[in-house]
Amino acid sequence: MVLSSHPADPAHRGHLLTEQTNPRSAALDQLTALQLVDLFNQEDQRVLTAIATAREALAEAIDTITQALAAGGKLYYIGAGTSGRLGVLDAAECPPTFCTPPELVQGIIAGGAAALVRSSEGLEDIFEDGVAAIAQRHIHELDVVVGITAGGTTPYVHGALHAARQRGARTIFMACVPTEQVASDADLDIRLLVGPELLAGSTRLKAGTATKMALNILSTGVMVRLGKVYGNRMVDVAVTNSKLRDRALRILCDLTDLDRAAAADLLDRSGQQVKLALMMHLGQLDAATAETRLAHHQGHLRQALENSDEPCP
Repeated sequence: MVLSSHPADPAHRGHLLTEQTNPRSAALDQLTALQLVDLFNQEDQRVLTAIATAREALAEAIDTITQALAAGGKLYYIGAGTSGRLGVLDAAECPPTFCTPPELVQGIIAGGAAALVRSSEGLEDIFEDGVAAIAQRHIHELDVVVGITAGGTTPYVHGALHAARQRGARTIFMACVPTEQVASDADLDIRLLVGPELLAGSTRLKAGTATKMALNILSTGVMVRLGKVYGNRMVDVAVTNSKLRDRALRILCDLTDLDRAAAADLLDRSGQQVKLALMMHLGQLDAATAETRLAHHQGHLRQALENSDEPCP
């Protein structure tokens, strides 16, 4: 693990998989627009292979994060540059998709909010800033911290993971280089080995795509395991605009025998809560009883419905 606040010498990073030149794109500047598109398409197939190779680590991460959140912990993504932006994006999409409180899944990026729209690359080299980011959020033993760094060497991320481990939090390291190039002391390693980029060193390309896919899998997998999904429907969707209300009504119509008008009435009686509306209708319960039964099953609609004959808690 990198344990220095000083930026690593760029000359020492040339061996990294993410920094190597790609022989398949040696004539990149001579290609037509269509040839460029075709080459990118061919190269992006490697992302799927990388995700498949990391399947067991991703599954273990889902279990680890699920257990932590169910016990009252939080999930933190931390990174710099593209990696940090992807973590912030995934965290920001959890509340509208799964109706989670904003603090449950958080994205931390070197340089703060300003770095989302303006590059702050130099800030990734400060180990102590990563340590401080963990301290500022009072991260503790119930939490999980996912450090995201395509090239694996970002001192800011290593500082954060080091501090998180000292505080007893579970740590996950996500990188696009093999362990023999960059080691980690994190509890769990996820390696997304997509190979050299078509544009040498530009890890916003394949590495960024693989990272986005991996984060999609992690957050969605965790929310499924936490009971935020029924079948393949986002039954905890936050009904905050007309598009999401329309989605909520379609879910209710699809999963019940109700027409749109009746579904709208049910949704209103549930306080715009799709899962509660389904529990009310499918369980033939009033709102208060349905809410109590869902809470008894930790929000898992299927479990609550399958045990609908049991005495009300």
